[in-house]
Amino acid sequence: MTETAAVLLADVARRAKDVPSRYIRPPSSRPNLADVDASGTATIPLVDLLDLSGPGRAAVVQAIGSACRGHGFFQVVNHGIPDDVITSMLRVAKEFFRQPESERLKMYSDDPSRTTRLSTSFNARTEEVGSWRDFLRLHCFPLEDYLHEWPANPPAFREAVAEYAVNARRLALRLLGAISESLGLETDWLVAALGKQAQHMAVNYYPPCPEPELTYGLPGHKDPNAITLLLQDGVPGLQVLGQNGRWIAVDPVPGNLVINIGDQIQVLSNDRYKSVLHRVVVNNSTDRISVPTFYCPSPEAVIRPAPALVDEEQPAAYLEFTYGEYYDEFWNRGLQRESCLDMFRVANLKLCPE
Repeated sequence: MTETAAVLLADVARRAKDVPSRYIRPPSSRPNLADVDASGTATIPLVDLLDLSGPGRAAVVQAIGSACRGHGFFQVVNHGIPDDVITSMLRVAKEFFRQPESERLKMYSDDPSRTTRLSTSFNARTEEVGSWRDFLRLHCFPLEDYLHEWPANPPAFREAVAEYAVNARRLALRLLGAISESLGLETDWLVAALGKQAQHMAVNYYPPCPEPELTYGLPGHKDPNAITLLLQDGVPGLQVLGQNGRWIAVDPVPGNLVINIGDQIQVLSNDRYKSVLHRVVVNNSTDRISVPTFYCPSPEAVIRPAPALVDEEQPAAYLEFTYGEYYDEFWNRGLQRESCLDMFRVANLKLCPE
């Protein structure tokens, strides 16, 4: 197979001495890798979940609320997902992407309606500049509806990923309960607001890049879902926009997960909590695996600010919409714009001419 015929980035990158033109960002939108706060003094909060189900729950809930309010991102330790489950998840992820091209391509599709698919960049059909990433997208809930679609190779893939997905959902529900309480709502309010709920996973593969200063693994964006749980291997790449306007490098800590709230929590909290810009940069020496689990409303769920968080001093900031409507807008826009929440803001509607 020639390089021009290669479908997946991994097979292009393996032969590339320079970044192909379709992945090169315009100079004004390239990552300034020197302007990143990697000093260790700026970081995202670390929250210990050990007592989330114990007598210290109120303090843990307060810490989660503070992290959501001030940063939109936090790391968690003692999260309850066993080490062997995490190890198995990362192992089969690496094994999948190390398979021959012919085996990987059995899962390939650029159709976003497919619930299980291998693809590249973000939206290969519409974007003008590609991102330095291949990804395997998996729907995970209800598990029995999708498990049969998942890759049969490597042989341990389905079992390992299913075990991780079940544990990730359990953790997502615990975190949503805590976030709900931190807003002064009933524990189950946010979970109920998500409708029947959905859970997706992306197994991301970022190959080494010969010129990482020219491209992104993923450019700056905000997540469209409710909450994201990120598992990383030991290779850095995630960067979060800090309160001072500089990017913060989030070094992966073995066993920890990185949590961030998405656009739907921003709406449901009536802007008390904000989803935050983040991006992925690549390097020229080591490939990287990351596994974000996206916990989402079901497509028909109607999203609106929680009534208890709406008053004269803080009126509803958003119109109501279904998650399906929102996600369609997000997908069609791609990552060329940072967020599409502004389309649903009440203030912007008032500015439109009659």
